[in-house]
Amino acid sequence: MAHSGLDPVHQVSGTSVHKPSRMSRAGNRYLRRALYMPALVAVRLDPHLKAFYETLLSRHKAKLQAIIAVARKLLHAIYGMLRSETPYDGSKLFPALLPAI
Repeated sequence: MAHSGLDPVHQVSGTSVHKPSRMSRAGNRYLRRALYMPALVAVRLDPHLKAFYETLLSRHKAKLQAIIAVARKLLHAIYGMLRSETPYDGSKLFPALLPAI
């Protein structure tokens, strides 16, 4: 995740400064850009990722924040597929979520 720059960065200083978390953007900008459009398409067409996205929106996350979370999930899925040499299965990523129709 750190190589892609999709990892969260927390800024805390003592007991008074607690800034909101943000993306680190320290990684590969081309990989981040390559994951953005597939995340948008996945939110529209993949029922498991759509349910995940809608769950994030129901928890009052910003739309862009939810899209980046979907991109991060896609990166985890790609890594898992390459490592285990299996095809994509959305139910493995989200066993507890019901797919959105």
